Amino acid sequence: MKISAANVDGFRQALLSWYDGHRRALPWRAGRGLTPDPYHVWLSEIMLQQTVVAAVIPYFQKFVEKWPTIHELAAANQNDVMESWAGLGYYARARNLYKCAGVVSQDLKGCFPAEQVELKKLPGIGDYTSAAIMSIAFDKPATVVDGNVERVISRYFAITEPLPDSKPIIRRYAAALSEGRIDRPGDFAQGMMDLGATICTPKSPGCGQCPLKKGCQGYELDIQSELPKRRAKKDKPQKYGYIYWVSNEKGQVLFERRPESGMLGGMLGLPTSTWEADKKDLKHEGVFTKAGFNANKALKIYHSFTHFDLELSGQHADIKDKKSFSGVEWQWIDTKELEKLGLPTLFKKFVRLMLQNNT
Repeated sequence: MKISAANVDGFRQALLSWYDGHRRALPWRAGRGLTPDPYHVWLSEIMLQQTVVAAVIPYFQKFVEKWPTIHELAAANQNDVMESWAGLGYYARARNLYKCAGVVSQDLKGCFPAEQVELKKLPGIGDYTSAAIMSIAFDKPATVVDGNVERVISRYFAITEPLPDSKPIIRRYAAALSEGRIDRPGDFAQGMMDLGATICTPKSPGCGQCPLKKGCQGYELDIQSELPKRRAKKDKPQKYGYIYWVSNEKGQVLFERRPESGMLGGMLGLPTSTWEADKKDLKHEGVFTKAGFNANKALKIYHSFTHFDLELSGQHADIKDKKSFSGVEWQWIDTKELEKLGLPTLFKKFVRLMLQNNT
């Protein structure tokens, strides 16, 4: 698995030369010759976890417009941050983002640490994100491996072991190309990402335009389109639940602030039952135990999470004792405001279904 120093030099020179002419213009990237803003790098990297660039760009722009500095983000209301994140998914990221902003603003005087071991002590920052921040924001050597880099490395070195088993092998090759190299480490990390995103794409890679074509073992063996190999995916489990539509005489609909822990933690949403693996286990709990229901079989929504698929059956709940909803977790919201709410996609689906059904 050894790579000679000459081969590492050639790889890096070819990539960096290509990057100079083909780098993507992204709103969080510093312009040529300018120093990157660690706040922008951190914010974008948190948003980019398991989310594509095109989806992240408008969220990033919205965040930096509302909260231009880490201090302003730390001083924001957490609910405002969560609602601005709504639709981006993986809501634990938003909770950790807010916690991390508080730590950096208050304990570190607004300055992100420039060392990976210190970065990893911050909420929501792990191996990949700490490496990305260190290399891109501070131009220090680090082994940065995201999905794009995995694909480039797998093809260049013709790694046929399927993911995720091949991750340690990929990381060793990536480290050999990165560790100890002070020649533009930030540009090298971003160049690898850009190459994977624009040339070494998952389907129909543009090998004819690739700066690494010479030396790419996958290309030489004509197996580049088959790599990286992946284990066959298991079928997702299916879960079921109820979703409740409770309205009052003022034309308002009931929403709840979900608990911090669990799925969609801390987000505003319509009340639901627990989500069960078997429909037979479904039941109305808490204040909904004694509610009257007008169930419409047509009012169902389907949503796919990373680890399971969900089917929720809509329930018009008639609850006479509205005092049950006087706690801070409950909110009555006018139907005219529903489309403007920053709701997770799951709840947006049902709100739109209900509004369409009632018009």
